[in-house]
Amino acid sequence: MLYHLFEYFNNNHFDFPGVGLMQYISFRSICCSIVAIITSMFIGKKIILFLQKKQIGEEIRDLGLEGQISKKGTPTMGGIIILISILIPILLFGDLTNVNILLLILTTVSLGLLGFADDYIKVFKHKKEGLSGKYKIAGQVCLGLVVGLVMCFSNSLGFREQPAKYTSDSVISESTAYSGYGEKAPEATVKDLSNNTKTTIPFVKNNEFDYKWLSPFDGKFGEHFQWFMYILVIIFVITACSNGTNLTDGMDGLATGISAIVGATLGILAYLSGHVGYAEYLNIMYIPNSGEITVFFAAFIGALLGFLWYNSYPAQVFMGDTGSLALGGIIGVCAILIRKELLLPILCGIFFVESLSVIIQRCYFKYTRKKYGEGRRVFKMTPLHHHFQKEGVPALIQRPKRALPEAKIVTRFWIVSILLAVLTVVTLKIR
Repeated sequence: MLYHLFEYFNNNHFDFPGVGLMQYISFRSICCSIVAIITSMFIGKKIILFLQKKQIGEEIRDLGLEGQISKKGTPTMGGIIILISILIPILLFGDLTNVNILLLILTTVSLGLLGFADDYIKVFKHKKEGLSGKYKIAGQVCLGLVVGLVMCFSNSLGFREQPAKYTSDSVISESTAYSGYGEKAPEATVKDLSNNTKTTIPFVKNNEFDYKWLSPFDGKFGEHFQWFMYILVIIFVITACSNGTNLTDGMDGLATGISAIVGATLGILAYLSGHVGYAEYLNIMYIPNSGEITVFFAAFIGALLGFLWYNSYPAQVFMGDTGSLALGGIIGVCAILIRKELLLPILCGIFFVESLSVIIQRCYFKYTRKKYGEGRRVFKMTPLHHHFQKEGVPALIQRPKRALPEAKIVTRFWIVSILLAVLTVVTLKIR
């Protein structure tokens, strides 16, 4: 809202100091981060006190993990803090006419409500299973369908594979259009958009992959089939990211810290993709107007850092599904918008391995139970972070022999996530 107000002042020649600052993505990103942190820390304490007063606490099953019972009664549904702290600054400083921002706001609200419904059933209805899995999947699929249709048929979300050669004057005008002096891509750029079903694939010299290559058909039917395949991929990415983050949310500060690291990386990638000069230098897709995503992720990171103030070990509040489902969905949608969804197995390596550990454990347990009459385990416990907390359980993988303190596990997972984030950015030049 402030962005649009200052834009109105600027367009109508209200000349006063600072009127042009809102046109800079860098300035608005800083503002979003600061406001998000302050909002999160300010409302966080009040919401925690409210949750404690209403006795909205986590119900803990005794799984034999160190320090687990002490978490009983810790307020949950703290994801409300994160969502509010993202939405307030983005409504103030974001360009609400930008399709990328509108899709990210839709993701935040829809998956936040889905997670809230799950937490509400667990806490107030005292049903440990929460919202039925089929309803969760249905909600994620519906969101994926909306995002997929917009990606396929919106002219506002196109790109140029390799920015055209330009004169020094055009560099200034197009880079400036990204950097804030108008934000919107030049008309000539918008008309020069490539096929909407292309994306980035890592470690390949000409690193564009077109989903139409998966279509065995030609003509109009082949075109429809490629859209169908692309939408399926989008649905899968959003569902996988959302559930992967949800599975990782099992230790104090674990999902919060990793999501902040992933969010910072996506913000950098969005900035590079939305700047015509950097896009050409790195030989990556130039995506007009995607720089605005950087503003959203500045709010995203600020909200998570503020929440981490209360969620770090020992946690005063848990985000619950209200936060984890939304965070994963935001990450997935952003990766799709900037055509980097195939980088997610690297960037979100922790989320990926956490999900994979659960799948491996279940499949192996069912297989051995059918073959030997009793189920056997690959890991001492899943999701994977709990494997490092457990000892004395028969499993194929026994290391580490002794259980590790929760804070050490979380810190090490953060370090691995930082390394994966660096590797993801480096893939832009490793081909």
